[in-house]
Amino acid sequence: MASGGISADRFTGAHPARLELIDLSWGVGLGDPIVGPLSLAVEPGQMLALVGPNGAGKSSLLRCLYRYHRPSTGMVRLDGQDIWSLPGKAVARRIATVLQEQASDFGLTVAEIVELGLTPHRGGWGTDRGDYDSVEAVLDLMELTHLAPRDLATLSGGERQRVMIARALLQKPDLLILDEPTNHLDIRHQLEVLDLLGRLACTVIVSLHDLALASAHADRVLLLDGGRVAALGAPAEALTQSTIRAAFAVETLLDAHPATGRPRLSFYLPNQIQE
Repeated sequence: MASGGISADRFTGAHPARLELIDLSWGVGLGDPIVGPLSLAVEPGQMLALVGPNGAGKSSLLRCLYRYHRPSTGMVRLDGQDIWSLPGKAVARRIATVLQEQASDFGLTVAEIVELGLTPHRGGWGTDRGDYDSVEAVLDLMELTHLAPRDLATLSGGERQRVMIARALLQKPDLLILDEPTNHLDIRHQLEVLDLLGRLACTVIVSLHDLALASAHADRVLLLDGGRVAALGAPAEALTQSTIRAAFAVETLLDAHPATGRPRLSFYLPNQIQE
């Protein structure tokens, strides 16, 4: 997707973050936790794919990571610091998010929405030439230049998704969190977005419904089931026939992709086996 020879590294922080979850759990009221307790670490620069069946707690966990939900127990640490001990603007400068629930566009154009990614880094009002250059470059990177003057509300779902990713990249985050970023994207843009995420010089946490995409692009996979860790490790370790069967009640064929060498997954129901 990087058109015009633009490097993806231009849009990421120089200090990819180490993320730690320590005995983290979150729930509503006095009931059982929706997520956790769980403990894990994501090393600087890794891409961790978060997968699991519907209702597994993926979005709830992500909300804890970008400081929307305060954990019921435990903590989230960014480079050793509890994110709830940091000022909100300091967190916003280091963590960028792309969510499924997109906020109102308030009649803004694509370029204006993307420019909002600069907000956490600005000390006051005004835009300089460097800001304009950065906005133009990220629009080019995400193949959005021709849409820059359009009202966001007039775009397709896939185009809007790419705008939100562009806005997050403009924050130059140390940690980038994405909740189902491939929703609404066609096959080419799905592959290009995940390839881009894998080349960013920051730590990436991405939730995905598509296990095949997670296996093909992530450094590590966290399989969540019932709010708990069902498997965690490299794609070939976390996404096995047994772990997928237990979480999704489907059977899996596993082999290596002939072009990329990455694990390739094919799924079928038990009753579809041919005699």
